[in-house]
Amino acid sequence: MPELPEVETTRRGIAPHLEGRRVTRLVVRDRRLRWPIPEDLAIQIEGQLFERIDRRAKYLLMRIGGGTLIGHLGMSGSLRMVPAGTPAGKHDHVDIELDSGMVLRYTDPRRFGALLWARADEPHALLGKLGPEPLSDAFDGERLYQLSRGKSMAIKPFIMDNAVVVGVGNIYATEALFAAGIDPRREAGRVSRQRYQRLAEEIKRILAKAIEQGGTTLRDFVGGDGQPGYFKQELFAYGRRGELCKQCGTTLSECRLGQRSTVFCRQCQR
Repeated sequence: MPELPEVETTRRGIAPHLEGRRVTRLVVRDRRLRWPIPEDLAIQIEGQLFERIDRRAKYLLMRIGGGTLIGHLGMSGSLRMVPAGTPAGKHDHVDIELDSGMVLRYTDPRRFGALLWARADEPHALLGKLGPEPLSDAFDGERLYQLSRGKSMAIKPFIMDNAVVVGVGNIYATEALFAAGIDPRREAGRVSRQRYQRLAEEIKRILAKAIEQGGTTLRDFVGGDGQPGYFKQELFAYGRRGELCKQCGTTLSECRLGQRSTVFCRQCQR
């Protein structure tokens, strides 16, 4: 699943090709995504200029005309630029043709993503209850410490809660907990303020590094310019069940938390 660094990489990849460009035509081959693509989307965006491409959590916010085109990549989606006339593949569900001769193409084999419309004067419900961005000043160890008091849930699903902080998905939660030396099974309410401060620092460091390096290379992810990300070789825990810990040499263990696979080191994480 594309996570925050992959979505930010996509934003950076497509923004220079979209901003200031006018939509000449919308081609929808299949409306059946996680939520159906609005029937009137062509009326909303054709002939309009893309003003700015933003990101909130894992949502791409494409400001155009009288509102915002909201994109979510779901489990296997990608947005990329292709030249006009490029033949569409089986899973290329949407093309947004531009006056530059380029096309913003949405591809999604599993169709769990979304393209939705929100009017400028009506903020979309999906964006209403999100926590702070992890790389912003609004997110720090003190926030984690205060929100975790009295929580008996494991720390990993706690930091993956979008109401606590957005964009800390399975890959980067696993990696941040490893870097901070915290057992992902530990009760959130029993982690000290000092350890939360370290964890927040590691979340920020790892996400910033992943964004800088172009996101994690996963099977279904393609960057906005058609190039894959380059972060996978930096992973210390995620996807390494049964391999040796790069720090201590212990065989890495696996458990399931919140229905997600979690790899950790019993020696390095306490």
